[in-house]
Amino acid sequence: MARTHILGFPRIGARRELKFAQESFWRGESTEADLRTVAAGLRRRHWQLQADSGLDSVATGDFAYYDQMLSLTALLGALPRRFGFDPAGLTLAQYFELARGNREQPAMEMTKWFDTNYHYLVPELDPATRFDGGPDWFFEEIEEALALGLKARPVLIGPVTYLWLSKTHEAGFDKLSLLPQLAQAYQRILARLKARGIEWVQIDEPALSLDLDADWLNAYDQAYAALARSGVKLLLATYFDSAADHAARAATLPVQGFHIDLVRAPAQLDAWRHALPADAVLSVGVIDGRNIWRSDLRRALDTLRPLHAELGERLWVAPSCSLLHVPVSLEHEVRLDAELKSWLAFATEKLGELRVLATALNQGETAVAAQLEASDAVQASRRQSRRVVNPRVQQRLAAVTPDMAERASPFDTRIERQRQALQLPLLPTTTIGSFPQTTAIRQTRAAFRRGDIGALEYLQRIRGDIELAVRKQEALGLDVLVHGEAERNDMAEYFGEQLCGYAFTENGWVQSYGSRCVKPPVIYGDVYRPEPMTVDTARYAQSLTDRPMKGMLTGPVTMLQWSFVRDDQPRADTARQLALAIRDEVCDLEQAGIRVIQIDEPALREGLPLRRADWDAYLAWAVTAFRLSAAGVADQTQIHTHMCYAEFNDILPSIAAMDADVITIETSRSAMELLEGFGDFDYPNEIGPGVYDIHSPRVPSVDAMEKLLDRACEVVPPQRLWVNPDCGLKTRGWEETEAALANMVSAARKLRGRLAGQDVLAWKRVARQQAVPAAHHHSADCACNSRAA
Repeated sequence: MARTHILGFPRIGARRELKFAQESFWRGESTEADLRTVAAGLRRRHWQLQADSGLDSVATGDFAYYDQMLSLTALLGALPRRFGFDPAGLTLAQYFELARGNREQPAMEMTKWFDTNYHYLVPELDPATRFDGGPDWFFEEIEEALALGLKARPVLIGPVTYLWLSKTHEAGFDKLSLLPQLAQAYQRILARLKARGIEWVQIDEPALSLDLDADWLNAYDQAYAALARSGVKLLLATYFDSAADHAARAATLPVQGFHIDLVRAPAQLDAWRHALPADAVLSVGVIDGRNIWRSDLRRALDTLRPLHAELGERLWVAPSCSLLHVPVSLEHEVRLDAELKSWLAFATEKLGELRVLATALNQGETAVAAQLEASDAVQASRRQSRRVVNPRVQQRLAAVTPDMAERASPFDTRIERQRQALQLPLLPTTTIGSFPQTTAIRQTRAAFRRGDIGALEYLQRIRGDIELAVRKQEALGLDVLVHGEAERNDMAEYFGEQLCGYAFTENGWVQSYGSRCVKPPVIYGDVYRPEPMTVDTARYAQSLTDRPMKGMLTGPVTMLQWSFVRDDQPRADTARQLALAIRDEVCDLEQAGIRVIQIDEPALREGLPLRRADWDAYLAWAVTAFRLSAAGVADQTQIHTHMCYAEFNDILPSIAAMDADVITIETSRSAMELLEGFGDFDYPNEIGPGVYDIHSPRVPSVDAMEKLLDRACEVVPPQRLWVNPDCGLKTRGWEETEAALANMVSAARKLRGRLAGQDVLAWKRVARQQAVPAAHHHSADCACNSRAA
């Protein structure tokens, strides 16, 4: 009998119950007990869904109050020493301080979970790190499941992946030196699970899908030799890419089963079939855990039938990865177009798909004939629907030429013309785009959606919020202003709502980090812009001030990455369709008198394939898409882009090839560490390293920001530096926002004073000396990507 299971389930709740409970606790409006009650109710509900779907076990330990890596750090007792917390006595309030910072300490660094839009908290390791254990929350949740009479299968991030994703700031310190004591900590955890009668434990090792050197591959041998001594059965789970080239090595590990992702990497199956030990389980991920399209069940069965004949009960059927990355349920989508809704499957519906596949394998396809026929009808409906393909969009895409992705002049020429036009001071100050989304703003948008207020009243209210943001920025002394984005719900959703080829859900929420949830748009067909999206708003905002006003757009790669994307054409084609739509908006903004336009691409690094062999192809089309969106304007129009919460140093040539006039990046949590890579690379254009963490309520001092700027000046000539926060400010309140921005402006002005006169001239000489190698990097990459276009 083939078995079914999942690798994890969304924890936020179908209506974001966890988010609201978290934020209530943070505001002091509820107690820790209240938050725990909500969390326990969600776990029970999600476990029951799994049990009712006939899964052979329920995933436990996949819940986290903020992030699974942070929760594992707490379980291990490996808290950053700078906080001074007792691991064994850690409270939920302290747990959240690790994620959000406090008055004394900034939050732990946050970055993307592999190539997803989920953010994890980066463990901080040093020679003194100990793994002596922390709170028992993990075990308490397993006890909850056992008390409900459920067969629990705990989930843990594996020790090698944990170390790989961790950071150390100790020069020369090798993280792998901590592996022996870390493995012992895992062994103790597994022994406790064995004592409670747990049969199987899932150990997630997505790092096994990366390019690993010999030391890291050897780490698996060392770690799992220790874990095997616990006596519990281990399912080693890989996902997000192929682990085929490590299959033979992994098959020698003392584990009882392996999970592989056959959605992202179907070609790896043969390698694992050949390497699989005679008594080992093979779990195959044939349901897409990262997208929301209904599965082609016939196609999945074509893969599963020969495996079932070969493996029998050693075949486990599963989604490709944790369902954390998709919404909870279609049940609450009452307004979605019926045809489009029939094409979709959220986490709960994917459980039903697993049940159909298991029944077909174990009882024969006649037992689920109706369900298979329904699946066939869905696939045919998508293929034949007229709403999917637009001939005009396809014709325009075919007419794109390489020169459309080229600015008229090189950067050195453009920047001089932009400086003359904008007349900005040294170290110009700006923000990334959004300002606090107050309760009143959200209520205004909600009232308009419900029809409680008309279009004119809505416009008047939003324009009032825009004027408030502009006046506050002027009072603070910022140099380049933004309109504050009061009218925008989400940076991908807002634009998708105005583009054809997109659809939207009411409750398709997915966790991005902590309490931050996003509702990714659905790209179901060819994308185009029927009319301008932001021009009237930008023109109005610019009319309120004499200072430059930035037009704010989301870039094509980020629109792609932060959507649920159609799977019936190459992603590169969809990205170029998005680029053409954004290009039209950029040109219209310029015609409306907007001379600074920001095209955000925070997801560029996120979309990078996990294997280096696949990087060049992705970067070629991703960079081309950005350039296509930006290159239609005159030299005097300054193009900005923004990137955050990812490691960019390994793709700096491609970032330079994007040829944005100014890039702003997140650097405050890493104390400008990321900027050093840009300096070593001699990044050719202007750059704004973030000087304060917008995900923390902590307001950094003028001195703290000035020190960060001093460090930035050691890396990049001040003439090419901008001063800005890490990211947008929509999640913050006005009081802390104004205080932080006032300190930021003061820090910039103090540094300008210290750099006045001959110091600036000296930096100008340094900048000129760096111009030749910088231009070399730039032109070489541009030529490469022009050919790719």
